Amino acid sequence: MTDPERYLLAAGAAVLGGLVNAIAGGGSLITFPALVAGGLSNVGASVTNTVALFPGYLGATVAQRRDLAGQGKRAAILLPCSAVGGVAGALLLLHTGEAVFKLIVPYLIALAALLLATQERLRRYLLHRVKHAHSEAWCALPVALAAIYGGYFGAGMGVMILAALAVLLDDTLVRINALKQAISLAVNVAAALVFVFSDEVDWPLAGTMLAGSLVGGGVGGMIASRIPESVLRWTVVSLAAVVAAIYWWK
Repeated sequence: MTDPERYLLAAGAAVLGGLVNAIAGGGSLITFPALVAGGLSNVGASVTNTVALFPGYLGATVAQRRDLAGQGKRAAILLPCSAVGGVAGALLLLHTGEAVFKLIVPYLIALAALLLATQERLRRYLLHRVKHAHSEAWCALPVALAAIYGGYFGAGMGVMILAALAVLLDDTLVRINALKQAISLAVNVAAALVFVFSDEVDWPLAGTMLAGSLVGGGVGGMIASRIPESVLRWTVVSLAAVVAAIYWWK
């Protein structure tokens, strides 16, 4: 694959990934395989993907900042845990090496696809759950574990965090989702800061994807109400199943 083809593939995947994230989530299931197809190692693709998609998490957090009002205590407890988990996951990725990550990645993709496939059912369950007020401290461990996963791979992390928060906190799902966005941002930034000082980031591709994700996210935000979320979700799930099958076959 020539360099222009690699950049075109990365830019297109980033636009589509940003659009998918804005509407249904799961954009990394598109961008990660595209980077691997463009010639990056599995570790290099995961690292570059994390660095390149930072604007999407920032944009989502800013867009929902009003729903974060009054959640300062929660954020003070959970954001540091999230950042530590993100750093731990990033270091784990860099130190386990290519062979281990290549062995694990099809299972991670399959897990992310499963989480995305059951996302709507999970939301319905959480909306009708029995409400119990718990201390924010109870959320620290499950959120930290999800953050480690997010720093290591990323796809599906948001669903994990949302589930932990919604089960343990007594609040509306809208406000909990806003907190989830802030936690996801903390994980992504922490992991990206570790990756920036590694030799695994493909900076030209990361820059191309950063621009593409901004475009895709903006377009996704404008058309989110026009595209059935279920259609896009199941398209991504099907794509992820194919990608995971290819990895297993290899």
